[in-house]
Amino acid sequence: MRTNQQTSRHGGRQHGSHPVLVLALLLALALAAGWLYTAAAEGEIALPSLFSRHREPPEMPDWVTVDLLTVNEYSRPGIGLETVNGIVIHYVGNPGTTAQANRNYFESLAESGETHASSHFVIGLEGEIIQCVPLDEIAYCSNDRNSDTISIECCHPGEDGAFTQETYASLVKLVAFLADYYDLGRDQVIRHYDVTGKLCPLYYVKHEDAWEQFKDDVFGT
Repeated sequence: MRTNQQTSRHGGRQHGSHPVLVLALLLALALAAGWLYTAAAEGEIALPSLFSRHREPPEMPDWVTVDLLTVNEYSRPGIGLETVNGIVIHYVGNPGTTAQANRNYFESLAESGETHASSHFVIGLEGEIIQCVPLDEIAYCSNDRNSDTISIECCHPGEDGAFTQETYASLVKLVAFLADYYDLGRDQVIRHYDVTGKLCPLYYVKHEDAWEQFKDDVFGT
């Protein structure tokens, strides 16, 4: 007697697709994708570059002075920054210098060629913020993270690397603005130290509690 079930060459029964299993798998994938999205949005995890999306740079607010470097191979190579997966915080390592002096040093490299160095932003001792490199171009600041991060250099009055209150307030304000625009979470704001092990920014490497407080201040937690 014929039935609707057929026997395979190896004696087992051949079955059609299993719609319940397929639906269960699709549901599991959807739930996993939803968890990843929520966790990334809340800063619990940092999604890799594969999940990043390109965004045009924001219009800078009036509390940022735009003073771009000229395009040159040593400090502003003009190489595109395709995605922004993080923000890297630095200190200038040259106590008592101003934001303008550090910006001008980057500019001078076009002539001297002594090294490759720059930053997207420099924040001064009185809280002034200078943008040196457009946010859709790389800066020479964060080693192998140059290609997917925005860099911020901070001036400091002393050898310990501690920022003034004005510098700190401007840093919190700038990072909060950028993190909101680029949908970055807490773990995507890092120190130069977290990239290379260099003691930069010095004070926030030696004082982990201060670094965590800084991120609390940025993200409001």
